[in-house]
Amino acid sequence: MSCVEPRVELLAHTPEGLSLIYAAFRQCYHAGFVGDMWPKLCSGEIARTEQAAFVARIMESGHASPIEHVSFTFALEGISRALSHQLVRHRIASYSQQSQRYVDGSRFDYIMPPAIAGNAAARERFVAFMDEVGAAYRDLKALLEADGRTGAKANEDARFVLPQAAETRIVVTMNCRALLNFFAHRCCARAQWEIRRVADRMLALCREKLPEIFAVAGAPCERLGYCPEGEKFGCGRFPARKKDV
Repeated sequence: MSCVEPRVELLAHTPEGLSLIYAAFRQCYHAGFVGDMWPKLCSGEIARTEQAAFVARIMESGHASPIEHVSFTFALEGISRALSHQLVRHRIASYSQQSQRYVDGSRFDYIMPPAIAGNAAARERFVAFMDEVGAAYRDLKALLEADGRTGAKANEDARFVLPQAAETRIVVTMNCRALLNFFAHRCCARAQWEIRRVADRMLALCREKLPEIFAVAGAPCERLGYCPEGEKFGCGRFPARKKDV
């Protein structure tokens, strides 16, 4: 059992993402068949800068559904159950999470909040409690196994003592539109520190692969120049938007 740090890996993303988004947008306004245009897009006959300018212009109008054709798949580890509970609230996504029924939690790793790590007394109590939970899990598992509940049947009941700090691993796939929404909420300074840290790493990977879509993604205030949360909920980094007179 030990304290672990998050790891974010990009497993896959839709190839020719910008060209696919461009083709989808063009089909909405083009009288012909974009299937005939596709070879030109892939060969570079239609320049990437031209594709990007067209996509940006249409997205400014509020038309964003064609970007749903492109998706990104991430593998996350070193994250807490507290984070994954927040993550799965983003419903337009696919998730495959490590099961606490089939994976033995006897020696689970955990995530420690920075505020606790920076406080010697709090850190000591936190680590002691993780050790207590681990011992309780192992005791319960042994008692259940002695009573005939083995394997997943013992795990599924012993896991009830595991804390939200327990590490989990998960694979998540989101399309570009869902990712923009995710980053808008989770890269905000008001987001919980752990999911914000993971979201920032995911955003960096998306920007690397598809900057034309994700260059301005993230906390809305950075793009708008004001805080859409208003004075009551804003963090103070940007001024609240003034009400129209």
